[in-house]
Amino acid sequence: MAQNGNRRPPLVADKRYAKPQKTRKKPTKGPSGKPPRKTRKSAKRKPRRNLPLILALPIGLVRWVFRIVFRLGFVTAIIAVLGLGAAVWYTSTTIPPLNQLVDGRAKGSVTMLDRYGNTYAWRGNQFGGLVTAETVSPHLKNAVVATEDRRFYRHFGVSPRGIASAIRINMAEGRGPLEGHGGSTITQQTAKLLCLGTPYDSSSGMTEAEYEADCRRSSLARKAKEAIYAMALELKFSKDDILTIYLNRAYFGGGSYGAEAAAGRYYGISSAELSPAESATLAGLLTAPSTYSPTSSMDRSWARALTVLKLMEQQGYLSEADAQYARANPAQLSEAAERKAGGYFADWVMGEGPSFLTRDTTEDVIIKTTFDQKIQTAAEEALAHIFETKVSEGSEAQAAIVVMSADGAVRAMVGGRKTKVSGAFNRATQAMRQTGSAFKPFIYAAALDLGWSYADVIVDEPITINVPGSGPWSPQNYTRKYYGPVTLTTALQNSLNIPAVKLSEDVGRENVRTVASYFGIESDLAAGPALALGVSETTLLQMTGAFAGILNGGSAVVPYGLTELSLLGESQPLMEQEGGIGKRVIQTAANEQLVYMMNQVIEAGSGQRAKLSDREAAGKTGTTQSARDAWFVGFTADYVAGVWMGYDDNTPLKGVTGGGLPAEIWKEVMERVHADLPPRPLPMIRPEMAPVVVQDTPAETFNPGNIFNGGNNNNRPREDSLIGVIQNILGIN
Repeated sequence: MAQNGNRRPPLVADKRYAKPQKTRKKPTKGPSGKPPRKTRKSAKRKPRRNLPLILALPIGLVRWVFRIVFRLGFVTAIIAVLGLGAAVWYTSTTIPPLNQLVDGRAKGSVTMLDRYGNTYAWRGNQFGGLVTAETVSPHLKNAVVATEDRRFYRHFGVSPRGIASAIRINMAEGRGPLEGHGGSTITQQTAKLLCLGTPYDSSSGMTEAEYEADCRRSSLARKAKEAIYAMALELKFSKDDILTIYLNRAYFGGGSYGAEAAAGRYYGISSAELSPAESATLAGLLTAPSTYSPTSSMDRSWARALTVLKLMEQQGYLSEADAQYARANPAQLSEAAERKAGGYFADWVMGEGPSFLTRDTTEDVIIKTTFDQKIQTAAEEALAHIFETKVSEGSEAQAAIVVMSADGAVRAMVGGRKTKVSGAFNRATQAMRQTGSAFKPFIYAAALDLGWSYADVIVDEPITINVPGSGPWSPQNYTRKYYGPVTLTTALQNSLNIPAVKLSEDVGRENVRTVASYFGIESDLAAGPALALGVSETTLLQMTGAFAGILNGGSAVVPYGLTELSLLGESQPLMEQEGGIGKRVIQTAANEQLVYMMNQVIEAGSGQRAKLSDREAAGKTGTTQSARDAWFVGFTADYVAGVWMGYDDNTPLKGVTGGGLPAEIWKEVMERVHADLPPRPLPMIRPEMAPVVVQDTPAETFNPGNIFNGGNNNNRPREDSLIGVIQNILGIN
């Protein structure tokens, strides 16, 4: 025990020698139920095993390279994004205003109206006028979006998903990744339509077609530029602005660029009036305008439209009831688009008008013409009827028809058996063919104007004429017979050759040539006696125009088709044509006799198969040597029509003369044309009603050839006739 009151502590063993107590301390658990981090760290770690140097060095190198590449890639990506943004921004600053982008045609268009103001034909690249995404029919707007780019309002100009899907489809179909489907958005398609901002330059050496093809070629570089331009469009314009550009520049086939032109071209209405069915049809054209054009194949076009309607319904643009109604009521083409009539006529007008306002115009031109769609249909149907019922199947014979009014206004034109064409060879205006006996009325016109009478007698007999440089020439009649003394009327109505030759020689070939040329036969006329037999070549249009001169009383006629030409939007026309009647060629009295004689051709002569059921008509048949050409040209009091038939290679027709199939075609045409017109008398003499005064005053004898055995030899031309004026100028008595 300790002293001084201090107690000594109990004796305890030295800690250094004390046996440790095996007390197990329960570890404290954290909130997660696991030992706290400090406790976990206190656990013994397994010693790290050092990798062999041969492995540690490459792995470390790979890790180092990866870190460097990752950092560089990240920096590069940032730079690329910044560069792309700068490129998009800069490109957007180069894009012109919206109003300069809607019409990208290098040339203008021509729209043709018929005599009543209805559209029937188009030429050039049509642009019907500016539309916007707000003014166009909402059905068309929805159909385009549903078909071409259903995510249009959600992407930024480029759709990676769409591109990936297109590549997958192309590869699955065995094509290259960029061949076939492009996965382009509407914005990218608009970029293509704008040629990435590069306008067409006519001095570049490329045609406009080559330029457009170059704009649409696919390559990685081109795709990259297209993507930048598309995003620039999105930056500069709203979605509806981009859709406006697209709806104005997209090609809808038939020469129509833009929704307004297409609506007018196919349906004859404004784009604001398009129904769901019509809108689906137009939207379906965008994939392949030529393939799905309703004027090429209505079945194929409507099958595509049904797909578009299905997409519109699936995407909520059409209710089930509206979609069902549209499917049950297919879009119907306008009358003009369905007929596709007047192709030959339209081509002729384009060729006749000034080139800078027709073929090469850079403006949008409206041409009002003399064309009559009803008469055109009558001519086409008549031609088809005769060839179907009276021409052997497989025949390659061709035919042409021209119908015009007495003043030369052309109402219809058929340039061949294929009627729904454009740019085809026009046998009515381009084919130069011998006229045969269809030329004879001009011989009789010259004789009547010189004082001969329809009742004068001429002898049909064998004759021989010595032709300098060729020797003797002995013409024959078609029948190889001779009929002795006949009147001029009988000679013409039976198309006798020898009286025609005699008469031509008596009045003078130059006089005959003058009368024919003044009536409108502009081609080189034969100089020899064979002139009387129609060996000269001319066109059907010229022949029909010459006969129109006979119908109108003996005045020259210039066939015409254009009445007004104006620029789109302008109220005053740039050109006008009021009529084609020119100067008088023969006297009225002589012309009235000639009309009577030509009337007898149909009533009792070689043209009886052209006789109409309810009205008077006059005309003349024509058949050339070996029947290579067959003609019938004639008229009523209302219209003149000419028909030609033959082979393009001059192969002779078998069993065909002008009084046969051509006369029957003429009759079929004129019966249809006059179906709703009251009969009117021809401007001709009526021998059974009143005597005909051949000559007002006595005249000196005029007998240059002295080759007649009969007939009237007191045939001096009247001083007021065309021939008389010419002879006075030349000093001929």
